[in-house]
Parts: sequence; C-alpha cells; structure tokens
Amino acid sequence: MEDILNSLSTYGYIALFIYSLGGGFFGIIAASTLSYMGKMDMTTSMLVAFLSNYIGDMGIFYMARYNKDVIQPYMAKHRRKFALSNLLVKKYGDWVVFIQKFIYGVKTLVPVAMGFSKYNFTKFGLLNAPASALFVGFFGFVSYQSSEGIIKIASYIKDKPWIYPIVLIAIGGSIYLYFEMVTKKKK
Repeated sequence: MEDILNSLSTYGYIALFIYSLGGGFFGIIAASTLSYMGKMDMTTSMLVAFLSNYIGDMGIFYMARYNKDVIQPYMAKHRRKFALSNLLVKKYGDWVVFIQKFIYGVKTLVPVAMGFSKYNFTKFGLLNAPASALFVGFFGFVSYQSSEGIIKIASYIKDKPWIYPIVLIAIGGSIYLYFEMVTKKKK
C-alpha cells in the first residue's frame, strides 16, 4: 500500500491531468484525499485539475466545431443523451456551461452540442474558465473536508474486497436508470 501511495505522489499529478481531461471528479476526490494525507499538494492538485478540465472541454468543443464528420458517427450511440444536451443548451443558455459540469453522463456531450451549434468559441472559453474553477473547487473542498470519512471507507472496503463490485454495479445501475428515465420517449 505504501508503494502505491509513493507512486501516486510521484505520478499523481500526471494521472490527475490525464483523468481530468474528461471531467474526472473521482480524480479530484482522490487528489484531495491524498492532499489531506500529505502525499500531494492541494493547491497544485486543484490547479492541475482545473487546467486539465478547462483544456478538455475546450478540446471537445473545438473537435465538435471543426470535425463534425468525424464525431457524428459516435453520437449515433448516444442520440437520447445528445438530445437531452441540446435541450439543456436551449433551456438554460449560457448557464448550461456551469450546469453541465455537475451532470454525469452529459458533461462531455454538452460541449459537443455547443460545438455543433453556432455558439461562440470565445464566449464558451470565457464561461468555461469559471465553470471549471467552480467544479474543481467544489469537489476539491468537499473531498478535502470529507477525507477522514473517505479514508475510513477505503480501509473498510480494503478488508472486504467483495464490496467493490457491489458498489460499482450500484453506481453504474443508478446512472443507467437515471438516463433511461430522463431520455425515455413520451407517448
């Protein structure tokens, strides 16, 4: 276990950057907890997560804007989620840049929807910066303050490894059911 923690403190910032390109609130939670334990620096972790989150969303927006033909085949699998993203963009306008960060499953589709539309790239970038800071700051602060409980839960699960699959299935099933209910066709 100590070797893993030492590796995380060495390569943790690189892993956090790569993981946070796609949103990655679990990476922020892990980095905050490791910062609480003294294995990583909280300020550096949050800066890395912020930059990566910002760059990731800007990259998704850019790819959707200038490479529609490449991205559209992938959207066929996520038609309903993409339609939900379009509805969020129409309903909430600029605020959707902030809201989408906190909705698992559509946070990568909203920048795609905005990139497909005629939404201004500069405006998206200017709104994405405080939205990324808010997202990273919120999860970083809450995780850091909850680190003692997170550590206790992790040590409990370490002693009972059969809990991992149950928790993963419960989380995955909840997300799946949520999107089934939200994107269900209305008769």
